[in-house]
Amino acid sequence: MKPGKDYKINLQGKAGFVAEGCNKARDSARAPLFAYINENKLKSIDTYTHFINLLDNYEMSTGVTEHVTQEELQENHLFLDAVLKTEVMKCAHRYLVSKGRAQSDPAQFKRQLYDIWFKLYRRNKSGGEDSCGFEHVFVGETKHGKQIMGLHNWVQFYHQERNNHVDYKGYNARNNKDTPDEDDHILNLQFSWNGLVKPVGSCFIGVSPEFEVALFTIVFLLFDGRVTSVTVKVAEYLLEIVVYRFGHSIGTSYPKMISSNNRDF
Repeated sequence: MKPGKDYKINLQGKAGFVAEGCNKARDSARAPLFAYINENKLKSIDTYTHFINLLDNYEMSTGVTEHVTQEELQENHLFLDAVLKTEVMKCAHRYLVSKGRAQSDPAQFKRQLYDIWFKLYRRNKSGGEDSCGFEHVFVGETKHGKQIMGLHNWVQFYHQERNNHVDYKGYNARNNKDTPDEDDHILNLQFSWNGLVKPVGSCFIGVSPEFEVALFTIVFLLFDGRVTSVTVKVAEYLLEIVVYRFGHSIGTSYPKMISSNNRDF
């Protein structure tokens, strides 16, 4: 998706400091973050269509056991099938095979992806299986309904904002550093979601679901530590990609901007 053409964002003001766990924040953005998105284009691309179908499949709060219906199970598989057909994911698959981190058989690789992204696990030790990598990273969830966790995806952010569940509070930038640009594909931001405040969040803007799945999967499979932080260069962006492992699945993953177009952040 091309900034300024397929979507437009309105950065507005810099967000203020909010302590973790506090749900009061100064609103430095009177208008929504997304001023425009070409929804017809989104709906015309298979991976976006199947991705959007997954966004209403989860319980918001940890501690509430997830029950996956047959329809939801099918939607998971349709999404992975669409992703695996893309050149981005084919390239990621070849790379992981060359590193000995994935099998060459597409069916085996799909099963590996399913376990990484959709296999349910217990994020809350006292309850049932209440979370998975996809839910945390792309949909978002809350810790006992009191604290936002995850929600690192721009399409979900847009949908929640459009339905008046998300209130964008402003962008985050380090002191004495450049502000972000409306053409940047990474944004650090502050927002509230159903009344809860996320002091600092980050997400790609305008990138495809297959790009995010491929990038986070590569980092997850190449490194074995519980927490991995790697610096990568994507086009003109120098990024830090952070991935937390939850057994054989992703616990969370998100990007952090280091610099763009030779501007330090």
